[in-house]
Amino acid sequence: MSRRSSSRPTDAELEILRVLWRRGTLSVREVHDELNLLRPTGYTTALKLLQIMTEKGLVRRDESSRAHLYEAVESQEGTQGRLVRDLAERAFGGSATELVQRALSTTPASAGELATIRRWIEDLERKSP
Repeated sequence: MSRRSSSRPTDAELEILRVLWRRGTLSVREVHDELNLLRPTGYTTALKLLQIMTEKGLVRRDESSRAHLYEAVESQEGTQGRLVRDLAERAFGGSATELVQRALSTTPASAGELATIRRWIEDLERKSP
């Protein structure tokens, strides 16, 4: 039975998605080689994760050539947005304020990051009716 694409990726699946977002469509061997740059990973582990991710709807498999090719179904921005919305709902009752406060108190932002955040807020205020 196929799972829905709204499935939350595990940490290992997110590592693979980051590789696919950065490099594009890849074979299992290419994904495996990229993962090995981060930490030792078995080829069969990479293959099994990609098979599970295909069932979950996180990646698409092209079987038209000898080496099957995999690509992310959803963009990095789309996946990150979905994960943040889910976290905001589950952990902060949907409050963007509480989410941002916790994020900034847990992982302090640099002066440059704070300036960027201020610009984003100003842009949002200008766009808001």
